[in-house]
Amino acid sequence: IEYLGILVDTTNPLVQNSPVKLRAVRQAINYGFDKRKLMLYLRNSIGTPAESGFVPMGLPSFDTNAVKGYNYNPQKAKALLKEAGFDEQHPPPAIQLLTIPIYADLASYIARELQDIGLTVQVEAIQKSLLLTQTAKNQALFFRASWIADYPDAENYLSVFYSKNPSPPNYTRYNNPAFDALYEQSTKEPNDTLRYRLYQQMDQLVMNDAPVVPVWYDMVIHLVQPYVQNFKPNSLNWLELRRVEFK
Repeated sequence: IEYLGILVDTTNPLVQNSPVKLRAVRQAINYGFDKRKLMLYLRNSIGTPAESGFVPMGLPSFDTNAVKGYNYNPQKAKALLKEAGFDEQHPPPAIQLLTIPIYADLASYIARELQDIGLTVQVEAIQKSLLLTQTAKNQALFFRASWIADYPDAENYLSVFYSKNPSPPNYTRYNNPAFDALYEQSTKEPNDTLRYRLYQQMDQLVMNDAPVVPVWYDMVIHLVQPYVQNFKPNSLNWLELRRVEFK
């Protein structure tokens, strides 16, 4: 998944002095830009707009009916900013979005869209090593990131929000006791169906609190010659060639 992370540790001075400490503002960011248009024009439709949860497509627990994320709704975004105490006469302070150079165009697109709902976002492109250092030290308030699973289970994605995990992987410093209780319960649940329901409950909690802004679920394209037989992709994008034949 490709996403924007938001630091939500209210003991951090960066958060204390920023409008993103308010959940309504974080939700407004999620509603405030058109992911489908971004995918069409900037990604050539390679990927799927992330309008469900943080757990991406391709995993067995993924269910758009069970986990509701955010779609483009500028009116709702403006209403949430107003709910947070901001309007045209009292606009929120500018927010800095950190990214790496190859994603600067995507960040700039998002910033332009958010400008239309009343949020000023200043994009700064920095080297990847510096961004990783700042996110690991909780010095990045609003940042572009991605997460790739080490194994095909949603627990790998949801561990990003477990409060007892350090940074990394919990770059946003998300802390929700209800989430933690469900996470710990899921690690002891052997029944797949019941565990998937716990995953979905956790994912929905994260979406409601909005410490992240899911942007798109990634997609891999393989170009295969007609004479290559039995080549099949897999959810971890491993190059599995044991059954491949040339005919």
